[in-house]
Amino acid sequence: MSTLPGFLSVRVLRGINLVSRDAKGSDPYVVLNLDGQKLKTGVMKKTVNPIWNEDLTLAVLDAAAPIKLEVFDKDTFSKDDEMGDAEFDIEALMQIIKMDLEDIRSGTVVRTVRPGKNSCLADESHIIWENGQVVQDLLLKLRNVETGVVHLQLKWVNIPG
Repeated sequence: MSTLPGFLSVRVLRGINLVSRDAKGSDPYVVLNLDGQKLKTGVMKKTVNPIWNEDLTLAVLDAAAPIKLEVFDKDTFSKDDEMGDAEFDIEALMQIIKMDLEDIRSGTVVRTVRPGKNSCLADESHIIWENGQVVQDLLLKLRNVETGVVHLQLKWVNIPG
């Protein structure tokens, strides 16, 4: 099975206890950056616990390249406020994708990635074989702010042929 090139489907599920940037509550949105690609979620109004549940798809040319996530507070009359950032990579996910998992029962945890010293992982991240797909759930602790976690779910999409 060819693993590159391909696409990474990133489901931005939710934000947890994000920092408040406005008196009446923040209006957060997420931006993903990879190799010059920049994708955004919609804006969630007046909340520090947004539920986006949005799929963003990135073309991956280099599996070792870090993916940057930024959270902003949408402002109408001034520059959007930063609400934190994080980085993650998909190297562990790519290692699992190269394996033949067809005989494994759906729902099996294939690998657990533990937070490291320089990692933005807020907790262990499980890579699971689910319904014929490799899926990774991530909780990312935001940097450069007092509080905030973003929950993502990653899926690899091969290019046929």
